[in-house]
Amino acid sequence: MRSKKALINIISSFTLQLITAICGFIVPRYILMAFGSGVNGLVSSITQFLGYIALIEGGVGGVTRAALYKPLAKRDIKKLSGIVKATELFFKKIAYIFVGYTVLLSIFYPLLVANDFDWFYASSLVIIIGVSTFAQYYFGITYQVLLQADQKQYITTWIQITTTVINTILIVILIKLKAQIHVVRLASSLIFILRPLLINFYVNRKYKIIKECEPDNEAIKQRWDGLGHHIAYFIHNNTDVVTLTLFTNIKEVSVYSIYHMIVRAITNIVRIFSTGIEAAFGNMISNNEKESLLRNFRAFDFLSSVVTTTVFTVAGIMMLPFVKIYTKDIIDVNYLRPVFSVLLIMAEAFYCLRLPYQSVALAAGKYRETRNGAFAEASINVILSVILVNFFGIVGVAIGTLLAMMFRTLQYSIFSCKNILGLKIDYIMKRNFVNVVCVLLAIIITSSINLSKVSAYSVWIAHAVVVTLITFGINILLNIIFYYTDFKNILAIIKNLVIVSTKRQ
Repeated sequence: MRSKKALINIISSFTLQLITAICGFIVPRYILMAFGSGVNGLVSSITQFLGYIALIEGGVGGVTRAALYKPLAKRDIKKLSGIVKATELFFKKIAYIFVGYTVLLSIFYPLLVANDFDWFYASSLVIIIGVSTFAQYYFGITYQVLLQADQKQYITTWIQITTTVINTILIVILIKLKAQIHVVRLASSLIFILRPLLINFYVNRKYKIIKECEPDNEAIKQRWDGLGHHIAYFIHNNTDVVTLTLFTNIKEVSVYSIYHMIVRAITNIVRIFSTGIEAAFGNMISNNEKESLLRNFRAFDFLSSVVTTTVFTVAGIMMLPFVKIYTKDIIDVNYLRPVFSVLLIMAEAFYCLRLPYQSVALAAGKYRETRNGAFAEASINVILSVILVNFFGIVGVAIGTLLAMMFRTLQYSIFSCKNILGLKIDYIMKRNFVNVVCVLLAIIITSSINLSKVSAYSVWIAHAVVVTLITFGINILLNIIFYYTDFKNILAIIKNLVIVSTKRQ
């Protein structure tokens, strides 16, 4: 059942990431063509600044998810209701704080971009973009966490797919009708309000949550231990844009947003394979299934490593030709940044390589034990980015992010292997060695492919397919050689899923 739920979540998440990637490439292109790099950078910058309200969450989402595994496994409705109630009250407080934060941001943010946009233009855009975030905190996050813990993330996924498609269609239509950016973003915000409302409606119908119960604040007391993890994750996603806004200019933010959009789409594809895995690990840990945990972890790590090294190696080879085509006819700033591209790809690759280890640690509720590493990661990222941006610009920001990711990945790997899985450090060293060899072989073998004359999407796709097949072939072959037992376990899991599905039919 756990494997089947995980598979359903993975398929749903893959569909979501595919749709999100396609829509994510369409919308910025239309904004760039209609409004220019300045407005594209402004929208990205405002979105990141509004996102800082998420710091107040203090990691409650992850802590709540960990706290819900046991009552869900034991079908303890009373305990579950108390945890949900406490979390719901917490997020509603954040929603009210967000209103005040948005008002303050709408007053002071325009001063940061005064050289490019007038005060009212930027201020009103802040308020418009903030509308959907308020609805998310007030109506939807708590129940979204509940569905994740119950391995039913596919529900929120399909709701997100629907709203994303509608949003993209609406934006394209409005831009073609020559609507102003404020009208476009307002329509987008109103569409995304539907998401938390639909999640709320589903949970109220499917779960027998006791509304009039005492909030179980004790169950989420680890939220302050989760704060470090939350800050580190938040800074990973947000600090670069804010740093560039403060120390460079809004057009550099636009350059960053294009590369980040592509890399995040790739990251989200990799994260598909971890969808529902943390919840499954949490269930195994709650039931003290140590052998099952280790076997499934190694299978997940095998799969995650193959996918991560494949897609990010391909990204490193194919990124610049894609950006060249994507930003064709955009001449207000240079979008071809090879060094920045490689550094950003490496940073996200290290982030993805740690996902198996992170999933185990968080499923075990080890927030306090790993929080210092999270604070260290955040500090490294911020301090180095702020220092290096003054010397190397956008490249300096990428260096800070890369070094922070490398540190945190190593810290998570060592902690989970030593304290939860009972694996030796040799396992980590061997895994990284295999990954590096796979990447180097792929780069050497594909170096003969001429990408300099790629000028159309069809040609780019043809080259990308060839590079992907070569890279995947190298990865899967070497991983089978070095980790044959783990490969057999993956085949066994797939076989069991097929048998279960056949019997149900």
